[in-house]
Formats: sequence, C-alpha cells, structure tokens
Amino acid sequence: MTTPTSPSRDDPGTTVTPPRAPGRCPVCTSTFTPRGRQAYCTTTCRKTAFRRRHSNPTAPAVPTGAVRRDVSAYQCDSCGNRQHGQQRCPDCNTFGRSLGLAGSCPHCDGIIAAADLDQTT
Repeated sequence: MTTPTSPSRDDPGTTVTPPRAPGRCPVCTSTFTPRGRQAYCTTTCRKTAFRRRHSNPTAPAVPTGAVRRDVSAYQCDSCGNRQHGQQRCPDCNTFGRSLGLAGSCPHCDGIIAAADLDQTT
C-alpha cells in the first residue's frame, strides 16, 4: 500500500484560485478587475495617487491682525508726555509705562486712554 504524495510545487494545474471581486479605484472610483496586487485601474490613476501622497501641503493664509502696540498709549514717567504707539519718549529717551488701549480725542487731538474714559463713579 502506497501513500499518496502531494505535488512538489503549486502550479496552476493543482491550485484553484477563487475569482476576484471587482475592485474600485480610489482615484476615479471606477470599477475594474484587479490583477495581482493592483490597486488602481490605470497607470494614470496610480501616478495621480502618488503625486497626491507626496505633494507639499500649502500653508493656509493667516490674516495679519493689528499690532497691540499701534493702539496702545504710553506715558513717560520723567516728563509726563503721552505717546501713541511709541514706547520710548522722544524727549527723554526713556521707556514709558503702558496706559492700555488709547485713541485720539476728537476735540483737542490729545491722546486719551480707554481707562480715562471709564468714569463710572
């Protein structure tokens, strides 16, 4: 009595592969029958997917905001002058202290801090 021997290699005559389900191309979403490890329907779709994966993303445009120093007022401790948007006093050449947000007075064209306008007492 002899034992049956298995084939020494897998060849198309001894192996049966189930039919492959149609695939869907991730680029153009068309259906196709893949061959082997094929993931895209055409060479064009394969190259397009490669370019999309390896492209440099563009940075989003960030709008520039107003600089806080431009809308702040500063007062020199030595001479008492107020500057709008300048920290250093042009007369004394010293740094002034911040008064906070400020604007110009419509009547006298002087610099008025927002804290000066808040007189709720």
